[in-house]
Amino acid sequence: MMDEKFTEENEQIIEETEIDAGANTIRPQEETEPTQEQQLAETNDKLLRLMAEFDNFKKRSAKEREDLFTFVVCDCVAGFLPVLDNLDRAVIAGAETEDKGLLDGMKLIQKQFIDTLTALGVEEIKTVGEEFNPELHNAVMHAEDDSVGANVIIEEFMKGYTYKGRVIRHSMVKSAN
Repeated sequence: MMDEKFTEENEQIIEETEIDAGANTIRPQEETEPTQEQQLAETNDKLLRLMAEFDNFKKRSAKEREDLFTFVVCDCVAGFLPVLDNLDRAVIAGAETEDKGLLDGMKLIQKQFIDTLTALGVEEIKTVGEEFNPELHNAVMHAEDDSVGANVIIEEFMKGYTYKGRVIRHSMVKSAN
């Protein structure tokens, strides 16, 4: 009795499967088609994944666009900084001349230049009296001075600037101790 039942079950299993000798795999003879609910779930899953991928793409594109804008502003401002340096030198040299009208005009142009940089978000790096920071300052000289603390900037040779935390140009400074 047990053998007959076992034999019937084996025959039923053999009838339900197809043996592919070339690939050594067993497949059911009838492949069931996915139900509408399964198709809907699969389509919904694909849609959600596509929406998430598109949202990530938008965020990545916005970040890249912002980074590119920051790079362009920094590059453009870096090109104008030598002009500002020369204007600063001209104001210093103009203080020794008799023509105060010319000096006043150069000071107004200098102020307008600095105000324009400030409106763009460009900030001057603070130096004299501050602690030396290699990420913001470039030490070109070193002096021994016991009246100030260690690694304190005592003189600035060239101003440095930042834009949104990114250094456009390092400050050239003289540090103590």
